[in-house]
Amino acid sequence: MTAQSVAGAAEPEAVGPRYEPCVLLKLGEIVLKGRNRQQFERLLHDNIRRSVRDTGVELRVWQREGVIVLRVAGADDASLAAETAVGVVAERMTRMMGVARVCRAVRVAKDPEAATAAAVDLMAGCSGSFAVRARRRDKRFPVTSAELAIRIGSRIQQEYGYPVNLRAPDTTVFVEVDQREVFVFTQGWPGQGGLPVGMSGRALALMSGGIDSPVAAYRMMRRGLRCSFLHFSGMPLTGPESVYKAYGLTRQLDRFQQDSRLFVVAFGMAQKQLASSGAGRLQIVAQRRLMLKTGAALARRLRAGALVTGDSLGQVSSQTLTNITALDDAVSLPILRPLIGLDKAEIIAEARRIETLAISELPDQDCCSLLTPRQVETRARIEDLRRIEARLDAEDLAEELAAAAQEHTPGRA
Repeated sequence: MTAQSVAGAAEPEAVGPRYEPCVLLKLGEIVLKGRNRQQFERLLHDNIRRSVRDTGVELRVWQREGVIVLRVAGADDASLAAETAVGVVAERMTRMMGVARVCRAVRVAKDPEAATAAAVDLMAGCSGSFAVRARRRDKRFPVTSAELAIRIGSRIQQEYGYPVNLRAPDTTVFVEVDQREVFVFTQGWPGQGGLPVGMSGRALALMSGGIDSPVAAYRMMRRGLRCSFLHFSGMPLTGPESVYKAYGLTRQLDRFQQDSRLFVVAFGMAQKQLASSGAGRLQIVAQRRLMLKTGAALARRLRAGALVTGDSLGQVSSQTLTNITALDDAVSLPILRPLIGLDKAEIIAEARRIETLAISELPDQDCCSLLTPRQVETRARIEDLRRIEARLDAEDLAEELAAAAQEHTPGRA
């Protein structure tokens, strides 16, 4: 697979006598970035190429004002194979961070008749009312936007007899006149929005296998962080089921960033050491501090600038404000908590939307359920936690756990 990315370079060749299927990506937040905008666009181009490299599609990427045009090699013959390739590309782009909307379009010659013919073809087999929305990016085009919309609408009505409804049409035909061609389309899907993955740096997300942590990681990827994932299993005190879940969740999230890395730490014996040290009611908070210390040690190796957790204030007893403060004390690395103000229903709704909920709900023995005291401390004192850690040489233990982490690369299914 090869790809070409062009921004501010020579325009593509003119369109032939027929039309060419392509994909238009509408940008959102990126267009507000001023002088830094080209950096965002270049990274987005790289992410686009990475997302389709396993498909065998030869993709060409053209940057326009607020729009990216994706052209598939050989698609100018409008064959079934070309349509299929364009469909695959469009589906991948709906998961691309930094893209506000994805449209399957046809690229036609910069001529009113060519645009009209393409619109008539696209409306074949539709039903109900329709409207035409035309826009000229090139004001030198001899027909105004309103005139073009009227011309195309009249031809569609003459051909099929569909009624016009400008307020709430069943189908809308969009026509965009660009510098050297015209794009016509009726279909569009919302993108992920946000910023291109990698623009904000790297982070290490703690992946518990539950509902919250995958949603937290997704939200940070949407803000431009490239996330690696760290899972703590209860092995050897539990089976490998939680690892399988973490693997499946990482693979699901990989659709949004590609090349994800999952690190697994066997945490059961460390939990047993904490219990033997007399942690008592502090067991949960103490083991979470050790997880964060291990995460910070691994993050240094990965050159990650922050940790990401799925904490939501007050959701469970270990997530009180006092306990969260005690957790922050464990490491100097920033701990990002994008779900801190969400309730469980909101988190579940987002997990369902990004398709991680079904995996998170699979049964497993979570390491956090091991050696849990009858009562969990809701107001942990930092001094008490530090004394427990001093008995264990927690800093050295965290380094050992990080060094022993097993790496997996789930990739795309």
